[in-house]
Amino acid sequence: MGIMAGTPMEEKYPQVGLAPEEVAAKQKEFGANQQPALPTAFWRLVLNGLWGPLPWLLEAAIILEFFLGKGLQATFILLLLVFSAVDGAVQKKRSMKALGGLHADLRTQSRVKRGDQWENMPADGLVPGDIVHVQLGDVIPADGTVLIGGLSADQAALTGESAPVAKAVDDPVYAAATVVSGDAIVQVTKTGTNSSYGKTAELLTHATAPGRLEKLLFGIVRLLVILDVALVLVLTVTALLRGTSIMSLLPFLVILFIATIPVAMPSSFTVANSVEASRLAKKKILVSGLTGIQEAASLDVLLVDKTGTLTQDRTALAAVSALEPASYNEDAVLTLAAAACDPQGRSSIERAIREGAAKKGTVLTPTSFTPFDPAKKYSAATVTWQAHDHQVQLGSPTILMQAAQVPDNLRAELAKLTATGARVVAIAADGVIVGLIAIADPIKPDVPALIKRLRTRGVQVIMLTGDTRATAQAVAQQVGLQGAIGTPAEMDQAPRDYAGFANVLPADKFRLVQDLQKAGAVVGMLGDGVNDAPALKQADVGIAVTTATDIAKLAADIILTEPDLGAINDVVDSGQRVYQRMMTWIITKLTRTAQLTILLTFGYLFTGFFPISLSMIVFIVMMNDSVTLTLGTDRTYPSDRPTRWQLGDLAKIATGLTLGWLVLGFLLLWYFEYQLHLSADSTSTLLFAYLIFSAMATIYMTRTRGAFWRAVPSRTVLGVTCLNMVLTTVMGLTGFITPRAPIGPYLLVIAGVIVFAVLLDLLKQAFYRQQAA
Repeated sequence: MGIMAGTPMEEKYPQVGLAPEEVAAKQKEFGANQQPALPTAFWRLVLNGLWGPLPWLLEAAIILEFFLGKGLQATFILLLLVFSAVDGAVQKKRSMKALGGLHADLRTQSRVKRGDQWENMPADGLVPGDIVHVQLGDVIPADGTVLIGGLSADQAALTGESAPVAKAVDDPVYAAATVVSGDAIVQVTKTGTNSSYGKTAELLTHATAPGRLEKLLFGIVRLLVILDVALVLVLTVTALLRGTSIMSLLPFLVILFIATIPVAMPSSFTVANSVEASRLAKKKILVSGLTGIQEAASLDVLLVDKTGTLTQDRTALAAVSALEPASYNEDAVLTLAAAACDPQGRSSIERAIREGAAKKGTVLTPTSFTPFDPAKKYSAATVTWQAHDHQVQLGSPTILMQAAQVPDNLRAELAKLTATGARVVAIAADGVIVGLIAIADPIKPDVPALIKRLRTRGVQVIMLTGDTRATAQAVAQQVGLQGAIGTPAEMDQAPRDYAGFANVLPADKFRLVQDLQKAGAVVGMLGDGVNDAPALKQADVGIAVTTATDIAKLAADIILTEPDLGAINDVVDSGQRVYQRMMTWIITKLTRTAQLTILLTFGYLFTGFFPISLSMIVFIVMMNDSVTLTLGTDRTYPSDRPTRWQLGDLAKIATGLTLGWLVLGFLLLWYFEYQLHLSADSTSTLLFAYLIFSAMATIYMTRTRGAFWRAVPSRTVLGVTCLNMVLTTVMGLTGFITPRAPIGPYLLVIAGVIVFAVLLDLLKQAFYRQQAA
């Protein structure tokens, strides 16, 4: 805090402030000057994971299982559901702990006039109508209007403007902006959630990325339900024709319902994302929203905030132009300009000029100094240089051109420097403009390479900034973005035709993300400021850089804790690995569910009994799900292009595999029943083994587009699949849990699965080759 009691500025405001009764009335009407804290209790985060369409489906399955006395399977589903919810809560809690408090920036003391006395008080007690004094170094505690004096405010985190903004009498100031120079009396106009900061934060409560995982889940369920309905109709008609009681089929109908529900899907996705979150953590990339990883695989548009994201958010000297080189060369221009800078000021422009002059080794001490006045838009100093006193002004070229002699080459040089996107100030000495200085926010060195790499991966980068179109165009050229720069008014037309947008407000970014999502794009947002937070929360993949504000980090799914933006490619790679693993899960789920239900239905029609004991189906589900849970650790190879969940294509592959396996299944059933005349128990055990072995083979086949025998799985996947097959063999040949089966037919099952796995894999490879052609 820079406020001192009894300052001259405070003496310029003789009027009284609000009376206690006025304050009490306004506090009752407007509330405290703070934002509501988001719930962070661990138990609340766990409950969030148990609430929603996907958990509801699993909870319905648990209730039904318990109701029918299937306690073992109900417990298994419950454990999977709780695991998914707890793991997601752990990830979120860990990121919150690392980020710290959301509203720390506004927990400040303010200098307020109440009645006829100035006093220090917490900023959260302010109400509209309060009179506050702000000066150098203060965080503006609420929206307001300047009554007396003037200041420069750094509001980049709020509006995206890279340079400080001058505020004179009657100009508005915004909560959470920082005073970098000047001294002013401000009347509070809006507090809390009504302030600009509060409204930006409030957008977070309305920001929700599309639930693609849930859409995918219900797409899978819809396909399986259609199959189930068809099978139920077949069974019902058959039962009526045979005079069989419909109630006798009830256990089988329950099995159909349970098999349709993707019980292990949430846990499988959680495991896959958690594995990648751990991998990213080793690279200093913090994951707070697990779904952000999986969505990164489909990312095709990345919106990027300019200030502090593409640029270093650091004002630096870009160029010095001497307009009267015979009398004042570039070093002289810089030296005189530094003398007109406030040595104690926090203005980024003045700091850049002082640092540039210090590197040259010549620093002059002015004999008199007048700080920058936001109303006049220049500072002034008297300095002794080369044995003569000089009157120097530093400020806006437009203002100084009205009061000083203008060299012939000034306008051309000013246009040249302005075209680079830099902020330009002029220096006048003794009534003549002698030079121009360009100040710019340097581009981060790794940005051009990142944008080029993302473009080769099929990701379009669009820049967003609160700066002018000219500045945005200059920065776009420097980083390699080609195309026009639009304005918010042009966002609704064809946003993907633009390289970026200028003069953008927080609500514009939020709206652009939503519009792109409605058009079918998977949208990423890379940002750092309060103004980026709503868009970060709404985006499918929200990424905050290491210098981001707390509110931006809390809104994001991914937080980069190192300056290297190349880490975004690591995030996309992780998303691709999750996609590959979950694609294996989906195809396997569709295949083995359809395979099981069709085999049971038509096996019943042909033989008069269910060819697999319904009690053994519990083991089939548990053994298959135990493998799918380990797919999150599998070895995969990221694609260089965005990948989408095309359920139709996945269903085609699953249909082909299902038909192939059913051919084998019905051949085995026919051979065991009508050729070998085995007992129903032996047939059930052999078909149980067939279902387990074919499911394991399906996992091996679907995890790669090439030959499955050339793609080695991870040790975990290989170990669990082999363990399942060994346990199945032990159970079948020893009579442990399942009825004992003859060894000859058992070996026939193994041989049949191997042969059909090779044949089906060849067909799978042909399908992918045709798809790529």
